[in-house]
Amino acid sequence: MKVKKPTKIIRTDKWRLNPTAQQRVLFGETVKVYRRLCRYVVGIVFTHWSALGGLSSQQQIPAVERLIHATAKRPVVKYPSIDGIFYKFPSYYRRAAISFAMGQVSSYITRYREWQCGRSRQRRQAKPPILNAEAGCYPVLYRGQCYKLHGYHAVEIKVFTGTDWIWTKVQITGLRERHGIPGNKMLSPALIFNNRACHLSVPFDCVPEKRNPDKNVVAVDLGINTTATVTVVTFGGTVIHREFIHPGRDIDRRDQRLKSVAMRARKTMGKGGKLHKGFCAQTYRQCANINEQISHIVSKRIVQIASAFNAEAIVFENLKGWKAKGGRKRSTLRQRFHGWLKAKIRDYTEMKWQERGGNVMEVKAAYTSKLAYDGSGMVKRDAKNYALAVFANGKRYNCDLNGSQNIAARGILQLTRRKDSEEPSSKCSGGSPRSWACLCDLWTEKSPGLA
Repeated sequence: MKVKKPTKIIRTDKWRLNPTAQQRVLFGETVKVYRRLCRYVVGIVFTHWSALGGLSSQQQIPAVERLIHATAKRPVVKYPSIDGIFYKFPSYYRRAAISFAMGQVSSYITRYREWQCGRSRQRRQAKPPILNAEAGCYPVLYRGQCYKLHGYHAVEIKVFTGTDWIWTKVQITGLRERHGIPGNKMLSPALIFNNRACHLSVPFDCVPEKRNPDKNVVAVDLGINTTATVTVVTFGGTVIHREFIHPGRDIDRRDQRLKSVAMRARKTMGKGGKLHKGFCAQTYRQCANINEQISHIVSKRIVQIASAFNAEAIVFENLKGWKAKGGRKRSTLRQRFHGWLKAKIRDYTEMKWQERGGNVMEVKAAYTSKLAYDGSGMVKRDAKNYALAVFANGKRYNCDLNGSQNIAARGILQLTRRKDSEEPSSKCSGGSPRSWACLCDLWTEKSPGLA
């Protein structure tokens, strides 16, 4: 039996640099000459792709070097002008440029073949992909050859002056915490420098510690009125923690900006007019950044709760492909559905929880909020307050909290009953299928006399 290797967890930290005015000039020259070499090498790799494409990644870089770089043992090469134009170019910078060029050409060839066979065409007149050598790449730094760390407060980087390559020492002003985790392995960083940023993009191969979790799960109900409702439930059905996560200040900032777009559009269009391409692009960009911030705040808190209770898994509803039915076109409700961060929060939570060795699960979303967690049947929404649910026995309860508890029950049943299917059974004469499980099902499992 073939054992499947676990997927590597690669995460990237940003290490902020504080260069002087002279160092900024040197960084600009380094990025400029590196991109220039990449443009040359992309053309050469594309020309010889028939010979290079079948080689392994370890064989490709030496094969390209034999075409462009002359040595004492190899004085004659096919493209001698490269050594003349890029005199004394550091070998590891050159290999990083070759690796980038191989990736660019490989991607182009794949996309072109998909276009040829029609799989990637949205319409018959779709134009073929273009090989882009101007990809805005940044130099990758190899330890000892391109950079030297001095603790975690300064780094020495090999840079280009315009005529020669020298070392310059620059201060590190901002770090995250991944370099301090024992199991993490630091990979080759990239020097990111442009008009707005100057930092090292440092990837880490994260190896999470083996966990011995407690018998509980963290269930998350993602909603419109409340961003996330979190419930921690044990395998026996006991609710040990409940929390509402709703960064209202950030949501208000985003909504105010979106309202200003509607007002400006009304003034620009008048009656029956059209908006030009890129209308309010700056405002939409700000709103997208606020959404990113909200997603990170919520996902970070969910992971903190899961770590505090040493949870077996974090359980979400499977909302993939879900589309809103309510709300008129251009209405406020439709806009709120459009800005719902269900996918971002789920993805960011999974990324953060994977680093800690945790597992994220998904259960069916059907009837999580419509069924009462105590087994009393269907609930009705309160006419005056839609966030409240009225149970069949007259009890009033928060609808999102009810949904998160049912999500937890389905996640626990999925963990404890491996062979049970989530699909509704057509042979079932009465009761609800397994995918419609409620919190009360955990109580009756532990105590059959309660059924």
